[in-house]
Amino acid sequence: MSANAADPASSTDLDSLRQWQRAGRHGEVLAAVRAPLAAQPDHRDLLLIAALSQRHTGQIDAALATLDRLEGGHPRFSKLHEERGLCFVARRDAPRAIQSLLVAVNLNPALPASWSMLEGLYRMTGDGANAALAARHVAILARLPREVVAATSLFHDGDLDPAEAIIRRFLLEQGDHPEAMRLLARIGLAHDVLDDAETLLAGVLALEPDYRLARYEYAQTLIKRQKFELARPEVERLLALDPAHVDYRILQATLEVGVGRHDLAIDLYEGLRAELPETSDLRLWLGHALKTVGRVPEAVEAYREAARIRPDFGDAYWSLANLKRYRFTDPELAQMRLAEAAPETAAEDRWHLCFALGKGLEDRGEFAESWAYYDRGNQLKLRDSDYAPESIEANTAGQIATCTAPFFAARQGWGDPRPDPIFIVGLTRAGSTLLEQILASHSQVDGTHELADVQRIVLGLQRPDAQGAPVRYPASLAQLTEDEVRAFGARYLEDTRVYRRDRPFFVDKMPNNFRHIGLIHLMLPNARIIDARRDPMSCCFSNLKQLFAQGQEYSYGVENIARYYRTYLDLMAHWDAVLPGRILRVQHEDVVDDLEGSVRRLLDYCGLPFEPACVAFHKTQRSVRTPSSEQVRQPIFRDGLDQWRNFAPWLGPLEAALGDALERYYP
Repeated sequence: MSANAADPASSTDLDSLRQWQRAGRHGEVLAAVRAPLAAQPDHRDLLLIAALSQRHTGQIDAALATLDRLEGGHPRFSKLHEERGLCFVARRDAPRAIQSLLVAVNLNPALPASWSMLEGLYRMTGDGANAALAARHVAILARLPREVVAATSLFHDGDLDPAEAIIRRFLLEQGDHPEAMRLLARIGLAHDVLDDAETLLAGVLALEPDYRLARYEYAQTLIKRQKFELARPEVERLLALDPAHVDYRILQATLEVGVGRHDLAIDLYEGLRAELPETSDLRLWLGHALKTVGRVPEAVEAYREAARIRPDFGDAYWSLANLKRYRFTDPELAQMRLAEAAPETAAEDRWHLCFALGKGLEDRGEFAESWAYYDRGNQLKLRDSDYAPESIEANTAGQIATCTAPFFAARQGWGDPRPDPIFIVGLTRAGSTLLEQILASHSQVDGTHELADVQRIVLGLQRPDAQGAPVRYPASLAQLTEDEVRAFGARYLEDTRVYRRDRPFFVDKMPNNFRHIGLIHLMLPNARIIDARRDPMSCCFSNLKQLFAQGQEYSYGVENIARYYRTYLDLMAHWDAVLPGRILRVQHEDVVDDLEGSVRRLLDYCGLPFEPACVAFHKTQRSVRTPSSEQVRQPIFRDGLDQWRNFAPWLGPLEAALGDALERYYP
């Protein structure tokens, strides 16, 4: 918006409008916002500005109507609830004012005006206990620097960029401040910048070792980074201080899930369920753990219970759909349609419901309506994503430019020589879970899951050149010394030890590692690398109807998944050219058509003797976390190979976008 503070009628600058409000020029503000609101009728900040000036000019009914309009698009915006509370104060309606202000401070505890008003209202109504509680919040905020309070308030309302700008400037000017550092860490967590968040929270604890909330967030961050052995003492320290604390016990269960101790996690969730009978998220987490260990009927009941507690809980319905063999009842489909269409349903619940409805209707053969929901779910998810295919394609070009045959020849013999890892790479929904289950059925191989350890090494591979300018990965691979490469290999093997038992080999089935085969080859030259590949139409359609718990943003939308598949083929062709014979390609359709022959080929490549258990893989009892967990617990079947053909009338754009990938995927 352009500023024109001299002319209120044409000014659309938010800062200027707020300045006029502070100067009491509310009539001019209302005149100035009319045109921009006509152009942007759902603009959050303009609506709030209008409501505030309407209140100050005595137009309480109009202000409340504006706030209702604001709530339609931004129901969790704390300032609208604060302003609504002030409108009810103007009407001398204390009960409704208290109700609105409580909503505000529960969404955003960094609202000094709301807490101060609550204190006065509680005292006026004779509620001394709540007045004292509100006064304590007022005092806490008063002790904090105003910049920290302002940034914290912005953070709670989702305004991460301005919050970060304020808090970074404050830290540069004032130096270390525990609450400011903790807030910057929370912003990092929201942006998924986990390494910065970890460093900041460790710094907070160095300044204030008894800061429990910071320690809790530090443990959370370590778990998100899959640093489970570092997280465990932090969780144990919190539990020693307060063994009954619900959040600490949930964190302990999350930790046990992370290291594969699902039975212990289930016991923890069951104990919490008895104490928290109306907590839907807890039922969801319990269902996930039960599904992972194959206790599917119990998982179904947990998911259904979650949906009963919260009827618009999209993730509960999607989790049922994701069981693959589950079939929704007519009442369940009716409830899902109702929730998906309701304007108050949150965006995240809505896209979960869309994918669940797509699966439920597909199971009934109602393919047109099924595709409509799959397509809507993809559009909603894509709208919430900042995925940029250009960055993936630039990384691919960088890998091809850096990782040449002469590059590898000059570094022959580098890395950690231990042969323990078996990497399964490729696209999601290409059969990697099946290959992992086959290998994990062998007496010498541990199955783990999709490990993030290679990605963590990649994150640290931005390095300065001789002039101090940053050199980004993968170009930075050329700067690594032999000792550094060997250290990376040793670090990978050490960090993944927590997922293993005592078998000599283990599987890392992170599909996206196909982008880092050059690094893997350098640091672990004797590791096995298997490329799980599937027919592009089958693979891409399977991705389009799959909602992933996290990541895999390339899978939402026809254009994105087709570009990603083509980029994958380009990069794998490069690895085949510069590392001939290094990678075993396993075509999913070949495994389905000739299971035993494919198993023998797989085991031969890994240097393992044939074992019949690998053919009877579905009998192997182990935890499986991916969407294919049910399929790998039953004999192999062909049903899924051509499911996309049921949707052929709507997949013309996908076929066109894939182009020559439809032929070159099977060299």
